[in-house]
Amino acid sequence: MELVLDMNRRYTYADYLTWWDDKRRELIDGFIRMMSPAATLSHARVVGRVFNAAYNHINRNHGSCKVFTAPFDVRLPKNGEKADNQIYSVVQPDIIVVCDPLKLEERGCLGAPDMIVEVLSPSTRKYDLHDKFNLYEASGVKEYWTIAPKDKDVTVFLLQDNGKYSEGTLYTGNVKIPVQCLPGLEMDAQDLFAV
Repeated sequence: MELVLDMNRRYTYADYLTWWDDKRRELIDGFIRMMSPAATLSHARVVGRVFNAAYNHINRNHGSCKVFTAPFDVRLPKNGEKADNQIYSVVQPDIIVVCDPLKLEERGCLGAPDMIVEVLSPSTRKYDLHDKFNLYEASGVKEYWTIAPKDKDVTVFLLQDNGKYSEGTLYTGNVKIPVQCLPGLEMDAQDLFAV
């Protein structure tokens, strides 16, 4: 039996938990966004390199932050709501870094991670740069990276004191990218895209 969902209906995380098929979905303000079933090779390479750099840095420095890759549910409630039927945004970013252990539980992350990384593809570029950008900014994600394998560049948005993201800093070529939430870690932009 196929699961049929109304794409025009607004759902909650409680609804999301009842969907028994294996399709990957996200909720943005209660509305379903279908996700790609599998990553491309370049996407998977970049995710692996960012994850490994963050994971190794945290372990080497005995840090308290944790790093995760998709699929890993991140619930972004408004107004501090914690009840499943009051949460309307659930995303599965490519990579997240969480430094507050109280936000982590068996079902994923509840609240804004310190850092989110999304690897862009032609089909997700607008979604990641608009819908998710606005959601992450409003939710208080301190550091948001978008990585474009096709263009071989990284854009870093940092949350400012006014609750808005900076215009973004573009990194490309042989440059180091500082990771604000993991002091001392710099990623080599060129190495991220090496074949």
